[in-house]
Amino acid sequence: MIKRVLFVFGTRPEAIKMAPLVNIFKKDSDFETKLCVSAQHREMLDQTLNFFNLQPDFDLNIMESNQDLFSITAKILLALKEILQGFKPHLILVHGDTTTALSGALAGFYEKVPIAHIEAGLRTHNLASPYPEEANRQMIDTLTNYYFVPTNDSKNNLLLEGKKEKNICISGNTVIDALFLTLNLIKSNQNLEQKIKKDLSLYYPLNPQRKFILVTAHRRENFGEGLIQICKALKQIAYNNPQIDIIYPTHPNPNVQKTTKSLLTDTPNIFLIPPLNYEYFVYLMSHCYFIMTDSGGIQEEAPSLRKPILLMRNNTERPEALEARVVKLVGTHIQSITKEAQNLLDNPKDYQAMSHSINPYGDGKACERIVDFIKNLQRDKE
Repeated sequence: MIKRVLFVFGTRPEAIKMAPLVNIFKKDSDFETKLCVSAQHREMLDQTLNFFNLQPDFDLNIMESNQDLFSITAKILLALKEILQGFKPHLILVHGDTTTALSGALAGFYEKVPIAHIEAGLRTHNLASPYPEEANRQMIDTLTNYYFVPTNDSKNNLLLEGKKEKNICISGNTVIDALFLTLNLIKSNQNLEQKIKKDLSLYYPLNPQRKFILVTAHRRENFGEGLIQICKALKQIAYNNPQIDIIYPTHPNPNVQKTTKSLLTDTPNIFLIPPLNYEYFVYLMSHCYFIMTDSGGIQEEAPSLRKPILLMRNNTERPEALEARVVKLVGTHIQSITKEAQNLLDNPKDYQAMSHSINPYGDGKACERIVDFIKNLQRDKE
């Protein structure tokens, strides 16, 4: 019988995607639900937890400057041992492909606690790209008992690896649940919307007469030459299109800060702004012209807002977005990035084709499907 449930996550993207699910479990009297955060990201994680009104039951607080994968993994594993032996959960839920998720799954395996993996089954089939995420997700799915996949493609990946179909649920992606919840909060609360506009104006002069491109780029695999190429491409796009602004919330990682500041601070229509709370970022996504990113989650969110995405990576574990033509893979070279960005700015037909495609990642009801699946597991065991 599944009664005691433990969520384990530690980064802002995980918090965004898991928060709606945690809140549903916490409100359900059938479960005793506790939340453990590693704080692999500290400030950015706390902002998201506050927005979704989540209070961790266990906070590992592991974040250090320039922490590496060895220290993250070791600290989480050792801390989780004590928590698992004390709380004795019947099920651990982890999300995605972070080092926190891998550590949570491995700790559960060591304590013989079943694992539920949210956003399971994503694959590039190249362990080096993205690094270390592809290896993490494959290892997590080896340890997992119950798989919640966003699409049929993800399910097929697991079936090809020999996973049992009865343990797989096509739920859609919980990030769509979080996105719709946030949009509704902004639209229904004028005070919140006005605060967002006022706060953003400190960094960017919001002007409805000027289009802007929204940028995120912070993946570990792009540190160094990849990010340098991306920044040079942004600079070229800005120079060629003085009537367009580029807004780039920059990740606090020193590897990102050093490169972006050295290459982009002198460009008048590029605005490097601090990392944003989730609701602020959703507001910018909903008002931008298109998005340039190396993110995973944004590929899932932006199609629901009808925003084309140029993906600045060399491959993706989300081929459904490419097939649906809501995302175009442009790599990390100056020429390809600038060419595809200019095409979206110059060719309305291509822009419309990307912005009016159907989002393959769900309808905002993923959390309901996950809870129902787990409750059915519980009934089957009674």
